[in-house]
Amino acid sequence: MQEIMLKSKIHMAKVTDKSINYMGSIGIDTELLEKAGMKPYELVLVADVNNGQRFVTYIIPEEKGSKKIVINGAAARLVEQGDRVIIMAFGMYDSNEYKGPKVIIMNEKNEIVEIKQEGV
Repeated sequence: MQEIMLKSKIHMAKVTDKSINYMGSIGIDTELLEKAGMKPYELVLVADVNNGQRFVTYIIPEEKGSKKIVINGAAARLVEQGDRVIIMAFGMYDSNEYKGPKVIIMNEKNEIVEIKQEGV
């Protein structure tokens, strides 16, 4: 039986910008996407640590090395620039193939502090 499990997570990234007048999505530095194993246009769940809001959107790539985390469209009403967010991607796995999520831990400058492969 396949189950939906956490594939990867960017933990405590800082929102660098937001744009309500955009068709939707979250822009993420391409370098972070590569390190986290996330892909452009992948579905993600975003949790705002500052206010508790959660929303589902999809990823668009931002310039590699830019350290940008940009919330676009209607979701931009749920966050403020400077808020810390957790960005989670999920996958479908057979119980015996799931090895746990890859976790990218960020600091307040959107620099990677640690990369962990959590086991189950």
